[in-house]
Amino acid sequence: MSNAAQACYHCGNPVPPAAPWIITLDEETHPLCCPGCEAVAHAIVNGGLESYYRYRTELPERPNDRQAAKADTWSVFDDPGLQAQFVHADGDEGNVYATLSIEGITCAACAWLIEHRLNVLPGVTSSAVNLTHHRLRVSWDPQQLKLSQLLAELAAIGYEAQPYEPDQAQARLQHEERMNVRRLIIAAVGMMQVMMFSIPIYVSGPGEISDDFYALFQWLSFALATPVVFFSAQPFFRNALRDIRTGVLGMDVPVSLAIGGAYLASSYAVLFNIGEVYFDSVTMFTFFLLFGRYVESRARRRSGHSGNALSGVLPISATRLENDGSERILPASELTPGDRVLVKPGHGVPADGMIEEGESSLDESMLTGEYLPVTRRVGDRITGGSQNMENPLVVRVTHAGRDARVAGIVDLTDRAFASRPRLAQMAARMAHLFVLRLLVVTACVTVAWWFIDPSKVLWVLLSVLVVTCPCALALATPAALTAGHGQLRKRGVLITRADAMETLSNVTRVIFDKTGTLTRGEMHLTHTQPFGELTAERAQAIAAALEAHSEHPIARAFRPFRAATLQAKDIQSHTGQGLIGTLNGARWRLGKPDFALNNPIAPPAQGQWLMLSEDGQPRAWFGLHDGVREDAAETIKALSSTGLTIELLSGDTEEAVGSLAHQLTIDTWHAGVSPEGKLARLRELQAAGETVVMIGDGINDVPVLAGADVAIAMNGATDLARTRADAILLSPRLIRIYEAIEISRATRRIMRQNMIWSVCYNFSALPLAAMGLVPPWLAAIGMSLSSLVVVGNALRLSRWRRQPVSTLNAATPVTA
Repeated sequence: MSNAAQACYHCGNPVPPAAPWIITLDEETHPLCCPGCEAVAHAIVNGGLESYYRYRTELPERPNDRQAAKADTWSVFDDPGLQAQFVHADGDEGNVYATLSIEGITCAACAWLIEHRLNVLPGVTSSAVNLTHHRLRVSWDPQQLKLSQLLAELAAIGYEAQPYEPDQAQARLQHEERMNVRRLIIAAVGMMQVMMFSIPIYVSGPGEISDDFYALFQWLSFALATPVVFFSAQPFFRNALRDIRTGVLGMDVPVSLAIGGAYLASSYAVLFNIGEVYFDSVTMFTFFLLFGRYVESRARRRSGHSGNALSGVLPISATRLENDGSERILPASELTPGDRVLVKPGHGVPADGMIEEGESSLDESMLTGEYLPVTRRVGDRITGGSQNMENPLVVRVTHAGRDARVAGIVDLTDRAFASRPRLAQMAARMAHLFVLRLLVVTACVTVAWWFIDPSKVLWVLLSVLVVTCPCALALATPAALTAGHGQLRKRGVLITRADAMETLSNVTRVIFDKTGTLTRGEMHLTHTQPFGELTAERAQAIAAALEAHSEHPIARAFRPFRAATLQAKDIQSHTGQGLIGTLNGARWRLGKPDFALNNPIAPPAQGQWLMLSEDGQPRAWFGLHDGVREDAAETIKALSSTGLTIELLSGDTEEAVGSLAHQLTIDTWHAGVSPEGKLARLRELQAAGETVVMIGDGINDVPVLAGADVAIAMNGATDLARTRADAILLSPRLIRIYEAIEISRATRRIMRQNMIWSVCYNFSALPLAAMGLVPPWLAAIGMSLSSLVVVGNALRLSRWRRQPVSTLNAATPVTA
């Protein structure tokens, strides 16, 4: 039988000839008539609701032409040229990811619904909603799933999506916020006016108000409550309808039942002069619920403001220096690596790069959280988005556009929401299970009161629905997580994996690398001791040629000695040991003495020394010095005061590591440890039941960073180290590690407090409402106050302050 003779399995309309849309159910393939039906049908089946097709009694409406047009629009996003702008490779397994801007998100239930629906699609590896900025980061296998199918799936459950663009997304958020304010104002005015007409009725005695005035007050209340219900409460009804269509009961379902039921019953009472009116409860409930969500939304956006601001921190234009010395102003997005740009005082740095000319102070507070300007000079790397304060700079671009560090930070921020901490997952499950149980309990209470006192059925029903709405439970963990992320981001700590905060709060041991971690990572060449006829200048130039393409901190010490005439070939890097390369036909080695020579010799003095050898013969000693970070001792003392065990794990010599450990009062240290040895030590500690944080910055730290419970990369870490890290220090200050652990502990405490409060409130309010002891207006206030308590408790994190280290000891907990 041809498709033309068949009916659409979803809507019943004729299927066009050769239509490609199908749905498989019970191992049987059924034809569909359009992409809209395909999207809805797959949403139903993938959501575990295939019984809908088995037991339905009538066909649904066919998606209209507007939906079909949208389906055609979605297919445009499958174009490779268009995807190249916003779809990027995600790892080495062939997956890709995109950041999408989502319309229609109102609360944590929306985020749960989107993630729950997308994560069951074949080919989707992860999806995470950034509730603060209404962004979705989704990763999928393009061989199994098309982007147009993802967009259709989102539209099928009521959310419009499009590629995230900071300016447009910000404009949409501002529009949504203005509409929310208008709804709140209408609800507030309506509530006050309705209460003005309701109070005289409540306080007056029998016969004190004539029937005409009584009827007038009711009609005025009806007129004032109507715009509140149909305008201010519109998002509740829209979301509830979406939840019912998708088969997922969210918080807006009982909210809509309460508002809609009370309004209809009250309207019937006014029109036919039968029964009681509850317009005051309707308007009050709508206002308090909108007010609670508005405060929660403002709190989320305030906590995440700095992260969202990063999206637009790069300047729009740049001044590029042409080969003939002229200046050309062009969009910063058109810069490419190798371009030379002029950054004038007061202007922003348009891309990541290295200073070739000039010296100036730069404001990097947007990136690092450090408000004091820092001095940068020739040879220093600077980050796009920094503000030049004093003198003009000529910068050689290294990374621009999406490759710039700022763009990477935004991506990592979205990646942080790709998983939820255990407490957050438990709270989300509890909130959604609670809605179903609430509806069952409400039905039982309604039946009971029908036999006890039918005149009280409606307001008891409203009170139960309102007072037990699990808004506070749903907000318990998102509010705390958002505030905690915002506090960390403000202090220059970027969390790239959401459950890293929960793990950080449970750590027992902190392991530091030495070079570039406890030390500045700014190596300086202090001594050059050549052998034989080789001059010091020649030895330095050879070492610089070997280190030319290395990102290791040691390579920076030789950059000033590069010679254009020397180019090393066949360079091999041996992690933690040194480099091998060919130069003028000879095989040169630069690194540890036992790596550079078959028969190593002792260095000329204490300190850190590198050996340069030619074909196995010693040619020069290089003495290096790397200063200790200014706040290293303070950080070690602060971490020790909280009861954590501190350990130093380094590949450097025993003398260098031991000296630093003694200087910083670190009792446990290991020297000369290879990357494999570091990982073995980590596994040993984890097998003993310890939760370990590893802090490092180099390629040799990558294996142990990948294996640690929480990996923290320093601000100057290599790109590879950053990709393996669960958190990145954007600030050069080590004390931020201590602050990150304490903020994580405070966030965990507040999450638990919020959950305990939410559960206790719901379970104590339910029996009181069921017994008829809570009127609807008091239920509305109680529900709103419970949500505000949760949000207010979470906002304590925004006021978190670190105690001075001198006041801390092992018995002094730091609280939010």
